[in-house]
Amino acid sequence: MRKQAMPFSLRLNTETLRHRGVMDTSRWLGASVLCLVVFAGTYASAQTIERLTFQQAIDRAVASNPTIAQASTGIMRAQAILQQLTAVTRPSINATFTTNTIEPVTRFSGAAIVPRTQTLTVGTLSVPVLTPVAWAVRGQAADNVLVSQQTVSDVRKQVAVAAAQSYLAIIASRRALELNERARDNAKAHFDYANQRFQGGIGSRLNMLRAQQEMTSDEARVEEARLAIRRAQEALGVLVAADGPVDAADEPVFDAAVEDLPLTLDQRTDVHLLSVRQSAAQRVADDSWKYYLPSVTADVASQLVAPEAGLFANPRSWRASLFLNMPIFDSGFRGGLKTERIALLNSIKFERANVERQATSEVRTAREAVESTLRAAMVARQAADQANEVVQITDVAFREGATTNIEVLDAQRQALDTGTQAVIADDAVRRARLELLVALGRFPQ
Repeated sequence: MRKQAMPFSLRLNTETLRHRGVMDTSRWLGASVLCLVVFAGTYASAQTIERLTFQQAIDRAVASNPTIAQASTGIMRAQAILQQLTAVTRPSINATFTTNTIEPVTRFSGAAIVPRTQTLTVGTLSVPVLTPVAWAVRGQAADNVLVSQQTVSDVRKQVAVAAAQSYLAIIASRRALELNERARDNAKAHFDYANQRFQGGIGSRLNMLRAQQEMTSDEARVEEARLAIRRAQEALGVLVAADGPVDAADEPVFDAAVEDLPLTLDQRTDVHLLSVRQSAAQRVADDSWKYYLPSVTADVASQLVAPEAGLFANPRSWRASLFLNMPIFDSGFRGGLKTERIALLNSIKFERANVERQATSEVRTAREAVESTLRAAMVARQAADQANEVVQITDVAFREGATTNIEVLDAQRQALDTGTQAVIADDAVRRARLELLVALGRFPQ
């Protein structure tokens, strides 16, 4: 593996320092060594990767991921709209202040009918008496708040599942790295033995080159496995909103008892979201008839005229009004609006039925996947153990001169392949159990 270069350079010119009298060489070297230690420690600490347990990674992703925060703003917006629509159905008070100046001033018997400068202050109380449309819209806005809250729950589940999958990818990649490193070490030991025999004149160059080729190939696989780990760590770091890669600190253990739990559709966030959306759409469709009802609003206004009202007016007065608005003809607008709402409701019903059917299918598939991957993992581990035993036998036979190194290399490749299959099978078991938890609506808790 290529060594990481230090992010600084240090040049030393003892002759220049000696002539300039800055410090003697020994003191300068001591300070340089101290700087090297400090910089090396800082550089090493900067390369430290944060490690989280499985539960810590899930909790942090749910709490800190920007996608969830972005979805949460939808709740705030829905609540603000509900507050606005609720205010429309409640009384309101308004005040106006007006100043009028006229010229010329009309007079009667020497007195001004209207003063030259006059101020008018009006206070109005407006009370919605009957507003069926506004009441309907307010109820619909309350349903939208519930939809926004359930949307956040569904987004939270998706982020948690993505974090869990990235966490499992780190574990699987690490197992693959360990397997490839072991294969590389075995290949190196075989190469050292073949090269020693070749240098001693009792082995062939062909055997040495074969062993060297296998060792080089294994080294390339080691680098690929390390890159896969780093990519999975970076993905997990993004999901948990970290400033760098995050490593897995433990291996999650999923409760096997969950495999026998029944499916409850209400525990699935996607099904629950569609249920809330259907209820909201049902309310909107049911409220369509309210658009045919009249609306009644009462206004009470009090006014004050200063400095005087004029010759034929009172300085103080009040007025009460009752407004009735009755929709009579709209050229089919309300009929089209009702049809649109019914179509939206039916669309959500079909979507919910499809999601529920898909959910039951996912549970059946996940249960079968858990059973199948468990059997496959057991067989794969047996095959890996057998392949490792074959490697030991062929290596002993080669050292005794009973076989060529072709058999050894074939055995090593077969051991690597079967070991990789065992790692894949173990990862498949973990992912199958995770998928079953998700399908049952029990992840995250």
